[in-house]
Amino acid sequence: MIQPEALTIAFGLGSAVAWGAGDFSGGFATKRHPVLDVLFISQLIGGGLLVGLALLLAEPFPSRADLTTGALAGLFGTLGLACLYRGLASGRMGLVAPLSAVVTALVPVVFAFFHEGAPGVLQFAGFGAALVAVWCLAASRAAGRIQRREILLSLAAGGGFGLFFIFIDQASRETILWPLAAARCASLTMIGAILTVRRRRLRASGPQLAIIALAGVLDMAGNAFFALAAQMGRLDVAAVLSSLYPLSTVLLARVLLNERLHRHQWAGVAAALAAMIMIAA
Repeated sequence: MIQPEALTIAFGLGSAVAWGAGDFSGGFATKRHPVLDVLFISQLIGGGLLVGLALLLAEPFPSRADLTTGALAGLFGTLGLACLYRGLASGRMGLVAPLSAVVTALVPVVFAFFHEGAPGVLQFAGFGAALVAVWCLAASRAAGRIQRREILLSLAAGGGFGLFFIFIDQASRETILWPLAAARCASLTMIGAILTVRRRRLRASGPQLAIIALAGVLDMAGNAFFALAAQMGRLDVAAVLSSLYPLSTVLLARVLLNERLHRHQWAGVAAALAAMIMIAA
């Protein structure tokens, strides 16, 4: 029989792969379509799929408290995404992206320390290696003085994503799909309100729509894998492994777009492999 700890690791890594591939697909789509359009359409498709799967699998309908907690997760995730995009647009990507990713992993680690106790020494070392890996994989050669705005937006983005991890874990103790659907509904409501205020019409057609749909499916899969990982084992293990998603993004860019990996990114790959081994030990 497969142990819950092994399932946590497998689902956590599955989440990283799905989220990284989803980011790659979504980033590819935003080259030709506005970010908000890509987000709304992809999340609408992913949300519809979640509801369909929940009905098909006859998953028990959760309590109102779990749905509310799932909706809060969606709101925090969307706020984190808004801060991340704002930071990437107004600051240096090579600083904002890795700093927000590291904070994303740290928030649930601190939460789990107080609610689940300290992890083992080797796992704790693996967490450190994973944080180094995330930084190296997401960072570019940013130089110059760090601006206060960059720090604040990075912390806000990472905090939003980290709270998404925590609230989804709390909402997914009994069921998986319905709390995720509630999270998606809340995020769609927020993005839809922004589009309405800006009086924007959605624009997506042809092959790009298929790529946007793929991004939505992969993001949904990443959320489901994370919820399963957190349900099976420790929140900090699930969160840290899921935060390795930049690994699959950069590897896909290397294989499909022939983008060259810099030395610090190869160091990140090595650190990620070391982290997986230590966390799984």
